Amino acid sequence: MDTHICSGRGSNGLGTQSDYGFAFDDSNFSDRVLMIEVVPDLPELKTEEEGLSLVVDWARKRKRRREEINRRGNDADVVVQRDEQVVNCTALEMEDGLADDEREEEAVVMLEESPSGIVMTTNLFGDDEESENDDSSTDMDSSNPLRVRTLHISSPILAAKSRFFYKLFSNGMKESEQRNITIQIHASEEAALMDLLNFMYSNTFSATTPTAVLDVMMVADKFEVASCMKYCSHLLRNLRMTTESALLYLDLPFNILVADEVQPLTDAAKQFLAQRFKDITKFQEDVLSLPLSGIEAVLSSDNLQIASEDAVFDFVLKWARMHYPKLEERREVWSSHLLHLIRFPCMTCRKLKKVMMCNDFDPKLASKLVFEALFYKAEAPYRQRSIAAEAGNALYHGYVERAYKYRPIKALEFETPRQQCVIYLDLKRDECASLFPAGRVYSQAFHLGGQGFFLSAHCNMDHQSAFHCFGLFLGMQEKGSVSFAVDYEFAARISPGEEYVSKYKGDYTFTSGKAVGYRNLFGVAWTPFLSEDSLFFINGILHLRAELRVRV
Repeated sequence: MDTHICSGRGSNGLGTQSDYGFAFDDSNFSDRVLMIEVVPDLPELKTEEEGLSLVVDWARKRKRRREEINRRGNDADVVVQRDEQVVNCTALEMEDGLADDEREEEAVVMLEESPSGIVMTTNLFGDDEESENDDSSTDMDSSNPLRVRTLHISSPILAAKSRFFYKLFSNGMKESEQRNITIQIHASEEAALMDLLNFMYSNTFSATTPTAVLDVMMVADKFEVASCMKYCSHLLRNLRMTTESALLYLDLPFNILVADEVQPLTDAAKQFLAQRFKDITKFQEDVLSLPLSGIEAVLSSDNLQIASEDAVFDFVLKWARMHYPKLEERREVWSSHLLHLIRFPCMTCRKLKKVMMCNDFDPKLASKLVFEALFYKAEAPYRQRSIAAEAGNALYHGYVERAYKYRPIKALEFETPRQQCVIYLDLKRDECASLFPAGRVYSQAFHLGGQGFFLSAHCNMDHQSAFHCFGLFLGMQEKGSVSFAVDYEFAARISPGEEYVSKYKGDYTFTSGKAVGYRNLFGVAWTPFLSEDSLFFINGILHLRAELRVRV
């Protein structure tokens, strides 16, 4: 039998396949006997509660133990025991170029020659803490099984679906020719294994709840039944997603998370969390309680609704300090999981200065990210577009603006010969269209002479002409009863020359909470302003500029 006959990673578990359900446990169509010894669960796996909460707790315990074992450098081994001699047997893995350390949770197999044939013990959990006694290779007690189930099986059918059985039946050793096979499992895995065996014959199984389907998928991974893993992933995606189930799917063992068959499920879980918590301000406490996998899913979204990237940074800083109070651990999480989720080029220069002084992550790494952001901000617009395009295929969209409530700006500040700042604000056509009939959008804050200002774009009703139009206003942030006098000018890039053309200028003495501007900046109605042949949009972007000078 060639290896390609076996259903490996990437096989289609949802397409049309032959149904051999009629041959399941039928001696007329079987060439071997499978005996399943069901032994008691380990004490730590026993619980009186059933349901999704049990699976969540179980999966997280598995992951913690697995990470601890990995840190100690321990790997699952496959050994063959014959005539009381134990040797490492990696031939089954090496046939397919797969070493032991490339599969974290390979089933632990014990083959022992006996008068009745092969006795095979598979550790379906694969994550039990290893005994200090090197002679102990399994935690199962074969002397007192709870029950034994006997099935007639067809080795070609099982080998075609399972790489595990394919390697077992074709390893060329004497055991591969034995008729009787005994598998030992824990009681909690019995139903999942029976569903898996049923699937290998009929391409379906009886499990319907998320907990049961997930159990089948875990067992399918142990026995390397890729088509069943894909089928389980398909079923779970079609069930109602909840925050708890989405987090559970993202907390699966690493070797399952990276399987091609499970990627659609984990992608769906990430999309659910990103959509569920896209308004961080509204669900602040819920998002702060999310584990690392959840916060990564939320922060990866381009549609995150938040005031600005400055606010994203402050929020993640709070989350990290809450979940990782130890500085060393927090720095590790920042460098390995969080920093690439912050879109530093979209942050204000004032906040970038604070990043440089933040002690929560390595200073050298912080300097590198801040300098990259500042260099990007200093580039001409066409160079910024080029840089963003080059990084467009990256997994994380570091140069992509989110759905900020306060639109990013580019600010130039001058101290001499007169305090002055120049603000550039770009709005997309669809952003402007969404303002109709009475919406408004605000820019990020900028500063002049120690005072905070902002720009706001409006869809207004021109009362004289009785039509809607585009307006631009300049406001000063509330800060006591200070008055502040400025000269200001609004300009926009106009086709075909694409140069900035002054549209309105004036002077004003601000007091807290006041704003000044022009209700119809371009002197046209809303419809021609937004039309495809509009002179005010260049490649779908409205480019606005505001210049402010302190009056002396």
